[in-house]
Amino acid sequence: MSEMLSRRNMLSLLAAGSASLFARDALSDEQKSFVPKYILASALYGTMDLNTILAEVSKISAEHIDIWPKVHGNQREQIKEMGEDAFAALLKKHAVKLGVSTSYGLGPFGLKDELNFVKKFGGSAIVTGTPGGDVASDNIKAAMKSFLEKMKPHADAAGESGLMIALENHAKALLNTPDSLRAFADLNRSPALGVAFAPHHLHPWVAEVPALINDLGKANLAFVYAQEHGKGFMEKLAKADEMKQMPGFGGGLDYVPIFSALKKIGYAGFIEIFMHPTSRGVPILPTAPEITAAINTSRAYLEKCAQAAQ
Repeated sequence: MSEMLSRRNMLSLLAAGSASLFARDALSDEQKSFVPKYILASALYGTMDLNTILAEVSKISAEHIDIWPKVHGNQREQIKEMGEDAFAALLKKHAVKLGVSTSYGLGPFGLKDELNFVKKFGGSAIVTGTPGGDVASDNIKAAMKSFLEKMKPHADAAGESGLMIALENHAKALLNTPDSLRAFADLNRSPALGVAFAPHHLHPWVAEVPALINDLGKANLAFVYAQEHGKGFMEKLAKADEMKQMPGFGGGLDYVPIFSALKKIGYAGFIEIFMHPTSRGVPILPTAPEITAAINTSRAYLEKCAQAAQ
């Protein structure tokens, strides 16, 4: 298989999804189902300049940007280099709002300065991870309780700033398995602490994903990735196989029950169409227009799933 998608194949994929892109507009209010609120991940564009990326936000029917740092992108570093006034001017130029800062490198206990940055620009959340180390199921509640105790001052600081800390369920981390997610839901008492829900890291338990959304509930769900495991994302693959992480590119994840579960709990937060290229930090496709077109192919597929959500 060719390493890169041919332009003909890409156009075919885009055309397949575009017919349904705006189908929801023709439905009555009673017929409308779950309505995704999209946010654009800067990391999908690798290390392209922020001015270029911000111009793409409105093209995916979004208003908000999720700013990523190295190694997945470098837009947070670009902001530090240009200064916050210049960043504010770029946001104004493109009529874009900061929604999220993704800050895995800072960890859950090192977010003080980033909370100030996100608050200054009117964002709503920081996405980060939990400490590493798989924990056996019979010990998970004790480990989660200890972690949440340590998080109290950080969650309180986020709440005082009107922000949320969204913790991604990630392989080889405390928040990882279905049991750990349920333990979080049972023990979390902070309205400023939630889960950045990542279905691609729940591949071994994919049948449980809708139930896990229900178990977490609206109060514990802070952010949702529209990303699937596909053919995997840890090793170099042919581009067509790598793209199967994106919704609607043949990865096989059914978003109808996922959106039905999100609708049931009243989730109204961000949904981020995402994938991991290999190596990290490169754009998922060669040019910004191609990347945006791929996102819109995924969005067209997700719109169909949203219409079918019960």
